Amino acid sequence: MKLPCLALVAALACAPGIGCAQGFKFSSGDDSRKTEAQERQARVQAQLATPCLDKIKNQKIMVMIGENRNGTVLAKQAAYDPHFEAINQRLRALGLRTFTPEEIRRQVAQAEIDAVFRNDPDAAISASRRLAAQYILRGLIDTQISRNAIINVNQVALRLDFVLTGANGRMISQASASNESYAGHDVLGMALTLLNERADEVVAQLYGDYCRNAGVR
Repeated sequence: MKLPCLALVAALACAPGIGCAQGFKFSSGDDSRKTEAQERQARVQAQLATPCLDKIKNQKIMVMIGENRNGTVLAKQAAYDPHFEAINQRLRALGLRTFTPEEIRRQVAQAEIDAVFRNDPDAAISASRRLAAQYILRGLIDTQISRNAIINVNQVALRLDFVLTGANGRMISQASASNESYAGHDVLGMALTLLNERADEVVAQLYGDYCRNAGVR
């Protein structure tokens, strides 16, 4: 009488000299992802539990978003309103004071914004003074676009980097999120998807560092 295929495979797997995988479960991948999500949520809660003085929370933060696309920096703020709001709304929900995109565009010249994304400290100081902002949060969408000749599609490697500084340029916090290469044309759409997936974690990191370090001189 022949063994069924599954029984035969199991018998071979446990045969002498071949070994037997102990405790194998088809759900092990799901368990790993669940554990990772739980650990990430615990980190978020720990950061958000950081005590934050009212005098720190009431100081204003200017949020700006730009994009580094294959070495070229693009920083016209109107193009990144959804990305801006994904961060801005979460900061406000935590009690921090931020500017609206309209306030920034109305009072800060595009040339100054471009200079901020070129790491020009004088431009950053000038921009913050125009809005009487004590802090600047700069988010950079870094995309590297290439063509996969084998399957004939665009590949995009995507990374989001956020840097929080004082108006004087002093570093307070850094947070980032990244995605492996994917095929497609909607780079900003993918960046927004990634940002929404990781925004809670990114904002929690920025918030925790801000509350711990913003008043430090």
